[in-house]
Amino acid sequence: MRLTLAEPRYLKESVSIISELVNEAKLRISKDGIELVAMDPANVAMVIFKLLPTAFTEYDVEKPADIAINLANFRQILRRAGPSDMLTIELDSNKLKVQLKSASTRTFSLPLIELEDKEQKVPELSFPVTVEASSAIFNEAINDAEIVSESVSLVAEPGKFSLQAEGDLNTAAIDIKDSADAKITATEKVKAKYSIEYLKKMIEGSRLSDRVVVQFNKDYPLRLTYSTVDKVLMSFILAPRVDTD
Repeated sequence: MRLTLAEPRYLKESVSIISELVNEAKLRISKDGIELVAMDPANVAMVIFKLLPTAFTEYDVEKPADIAINLANFRQILRRAGPSDMLTIELDSNKLKVQLKSASTRTFSLPLIELEDKEQKVPELSFPVTVEASSAIFNEAINDAEIVSESVSLVAEPGKFSLQAEGDLNTAAIDIKDSADAKITATEKVKAKYSIEYLKKMIEGSRLSDRVVVQFNKDYPLRLTYSTVDKVLMSFILAPRVDTD
């Protein structure tokens, strides 16, 4: 196995984002790309990641391999990759070899770890609401909501999408209309509440794409998807906060 990236940022940013939710994870490396499906330790959020072979300048995989690594350690190595570095990954017995090459050649080895052999299945979800919006606008809305509360309600209806937060004293409402910046598909009014703590980690996906697809339903998981054509795809699934009163 030998994989070379001329643009290390796609892997660098992705691992940085995923490591905020997941400590250790299994990567599946096959002819279809590098894939990861993992749950956070609290079983509240799932991350689905795929780095496509077309993102690489060299992609030589003879047979599929499942490798488990500590993502924080991998992130530390990838942080050393500069924009002009060629990043090469190879499997060397029970280690992952990472080479960064520019004016100098730097080689790091990351030990593989043992993880419980439990396959994470991506749930089949269907949504009555889909909002494709500017990542920047959605990020601003989440940051606005964070000022007043630990949770935010997403509300969609035909032609309109809003985020609402209520604290002990303050409230925040951010309205986003159907426009070039936001395409809203909703047949009826739908409202659902989610944790801002988790959303703050997930909206870091904007480092991979300037567009986000937001999908949700009442008392139902939320899905956020960031993608760059022929390069990378990252989706998050977040359990809802259900009011018990």
